[in-house]
Amino acid sequence: MTQEARSAALSRKKTPPVSAKPDGQSNAATGPAFTQYQAAVQLVQQGKFDRALAAFEKLLPMAPFEIKERCKMYIATCQRQLERPNLTFATPEEHFDYAVSQLNTGYYEEAREQFNNILSGHPEADYAFYGLAVLEAMTGQSQECLTSLSRAIQLNPRNRLQARVDNDFQNMADDPRFTELLYPEIP
Repeated sequence: MTQEARSAALSRKKTPPVSAKPDGQSNAATGPAFTQYQAAVQLVQQGKFDRALAAFEKLLPMAPFEIKERCKMYIATCQRQLERPNLTFATPEEHFDYAVSQLNTGYYEEAREQFNNILSGHPEADYAFYGLAVLEAMTGQSQECLTSLSRAIQLNPRNRLQARVDNDFQNMADDPRFTELLYPEIP
C-alpha cells in the first residue's frame, strides 16, 4: 500500500456501527439473531447437521432480512446431509471402488476418509495403501505418498509394477526417492 493510499484511508471518517435501523429492528451483524446464526453455522461446520437444522429452523421466523436467505440455504444443506444414506459395503473391494470414485471426482477428503476406513477394518489391504498413495501424489503430499506406496509394495510387490505405469504418479516422477522405490537396485 502506498503512502498516499494509507493517508487517504486514515483520513476517512470512521462511523460506529449502527445498532438499530430506523424502523426499530436490530442490525443483523450485532443482534441476538446474528449470534444464533453464527452458532448454527458452526454446527454445520462441525458436521452436526441435525442440531444445525433445528437451530436454523428456530431462527428463520425471526431472522433479519440480511440473513434470512442464508438460513434457508443452510436448512436445505442440512436436510440434504441428513437424507444422505449411510454407506454400507458388502466387501472391502466394493468400499475401495467407492473411495476411488470419490478420488476421481475430486472429493479428496472423502476419498481419504474412505481409504482410512478400509484400513481400519483391514490393515493388510494393500490396495487401500495404494489408493492413499495415489491420492497423496495428486494432492502434492510426496512424503506421505512414498510412505503409503512403500507399504502397498511391501504387502503386495505387484503394486511396484502397477505404480511404474500409473499416470497418477506423474507428480512424483522427478523425485529420486520415488524412482528408487520403483526401481530398487538388484544386489
